[in-house]
Amino acid sequence: MIENKINTSTSIIVPFYNDYEVVEELCSRLKSVLDSNFSTYEVIFIDDFSKDNTWSKIVEFGSSFENHQLIRLHKNAGQQNAITAGFDLCNGDYIVIMDSDLQDRPEDIPKLVSALISNEDCYMAISRWVVRKDSYFKKIASKFFNRLTLKITGIKHHENLGVFRVIKKEVLIECSKYKEKTAPPLSLMYWIGFKYIPVDLERDPRFAGKSGYSINKMIAIAMDRIFSYSMLPIRLAIYSGVVIALLSFLFAIYLIFQKIYGRVVPGWTSTTTLILFLFGMNFIFMGIIGEYLGRIFLESKNRPRYHIDVKKSKGGIIKPS
Repeated sequence: MIENKINTSTSIIVPFYNDYEVVEELCSRLKSVLDSNFSTYEVIFIDDFSKDNTWSKIVEFGSSFENHQLIRLHKNAGQQNAITAGFDLCNGDYIVIMDSDLQDRPEDIPKLVSALISNEDCYMAISRWVVRKDSYFKKIASKFFNRLTLKITGIKHHENLGVFRVIKKEVLIECSKYKEKTAPPLSLMYWIGFKYIPVDLERDPRFAGKSGYSINKMIAIAMDRIFSYSMLPIRLAIYSGVVIALLSFLFAIYLIFQKIYGRVVPGWTSTTTLILFLFGMNFIFMGIIGEYLGRIFLESKNRPRYHIDVKKSKGGIIKPS
């Protein structure tokens, strides 16, 4: 019955990358859930320049939604930038973000939206995984990188939170004031401090295919968080420099006393070791400084985070003022 449906306008953003095997099943389940529970909605599918036939599947099955925007990016921009493209195009008062691999269950979307509606003082409702059917390595690696980045950046949020969430339009309006190109947008929401409600959900195994989140991508995301939201790495370089200088001074005093008492041992082992150590630390510090300078360079270019190659749309909900 229409009176039992959620009446707020809702946008569902789904980024895809090499997920052609799940498109049909995702669209079928998503359409069933949305038609049954929402009176007004739109879907925004973003193909992040997949190498398989994901785009053709998106066009085939995504077009079945009355209100849809189907986007193919000009090149692979990464999940965070693909989500940003969805943010820039969405029209709803509430915006749902979910992965395409069906680990985020479409059937849980009403739970998230209802939780946010019930907590008017919150701006986001975010999935908190009580059961996560991923590989042991992925769970351990994900937990390690999350804890590491939270510790370094000082950003505070609950453990086991996922990308799967619903946010209010006000969040995007506030985030749009921040013009960073290298900062992950979801981490920015935590950094700003939007109040949220965690919703306990179970995360299913992948419906098909394999995860695109390699260890390299996890490291890249961790670095984006650390270098975008923390000065700790460069401060560690300063602290380490002070400590090394102090140790070098103490070592010099030791050598002077050795010289005075005639107990200098011939050989270059200690000197060579010390020089190699200092050179190694020097290169580490230069790398840290270079990382920050590189990001300043990228930000100063003010290049867009993504480029749209193809856009197919139909219908649409009224863009809120």
